[in-house]
Amino acid sequence: MKRFGLKRIGAAGGAVLMATLALTACSSSGGKAGGNGKITMGFAQVGAESGWRTANTKSIQQSAKDAGITLKFSDAQGKQENQIKAIRSYIQQKVDVIAFSPVVETGWDAVLQEAKRAKIPVILTDRAVKVSDPSLYETFLGSDFVKEGRLVGEWLVQNASTADVNGDGNINVVQIEGTTGSAPAIDRKTGFENAIKADPKIKVIASQTGDFTRDGGKQVMETFLKTQKKIDVLFAHNDDEGLGALEAIKAAGLTPGKDIKIMTIDAVHDGLTALSKGEFNFVAECSPLLGPQLMDLAKQVVKGKKVPKRVVTVETTFTQESATKALPTRKY
Repeated sequence: MKRFGLKRIGAAGGAVLMATLALTACSSSGGKAGGNGKITMGFAQVGAESGWRTANTKSIQQSAKDAGITLKFSDAQGKQENQIKAIRSYIQQKVDVIAFSPVVETGWDAVLQEAKRAKIPVILTDRAVKVSDPSLYETFLGSDFVKEGRLVGEWLVQNASTADVNGDGNINVVQIEGTTGSAPAIDRKTGFENAIKADPKIKVIASQTGDFTRDGGKQVMETFLKTQKKIDVLFAHNDDEGLGALEAIKAAGLTPGKDIKIMTIDAVHDGLTALSKGEFNFVAECSPLLGPQLMDLAKQVVKGKKVPKRVVTVETTFTQESATKALPTRKY
């Protein structure tokens, strides 16, 4: 699945985005916690590139409803320019708080300065940004992506004896990265590659972005299978990429989880299902259910209360056994 910006999708796609923003403009009351004491939040989502993102969106929408917060929502379709346009629209509407999950890390200083001048607090969710002035946002709520990558790398080091599928004394890893320039892609790669330094037999022989999508993961894995010899391990930056790669591995006549060990991050339902079947070998969790924490933080910052600059979500890891136990009650 490829995601397109406004220039690529033409007038119809542009109309969809603008209609979304225009509809939200009708009910804004503006001011501190609005004119009637209710909080209005403008949320600019990355897109709908994966099962994780869909679950994240549902959590935010439901949690806003439960908290009595009016939510103005936009889908950026994976394009930074769409997110910036949405944030500027929220500033014009004088919402009480803006939250967004940034497509990439850089390029936000100007629009966040505009929000600061308008005295509208900003909360980052899921992904961080790199800005010249940290006061441009109140807090960042999300996972520790470096830790996630490190946990995957540590598992591989601990299980190196079974990961040498080709039996040649080397462990050749191919890596399907997330969206280029995004915080999770940068940090997961860093954490993983730092961890595997503990075992010189483990080497990343190829690395390419799959843009966090199943189609991307499948296409990249097809390329790896044609261009790389003796692949032992695949590290996909999210479940969707891993699931796409799994299709390519099967199509090549190989058995995923055995002929090529597969490690991913997210732990959505489809990913844990693959793990429980033995098609994946290890999954580090990245919970999308940030809604309740986000709404609590929004209420605090609108009231002018101090909040931690960094709020880390609590997460775990899964093997085949623990995934099988978790699946019956999994919410996403």
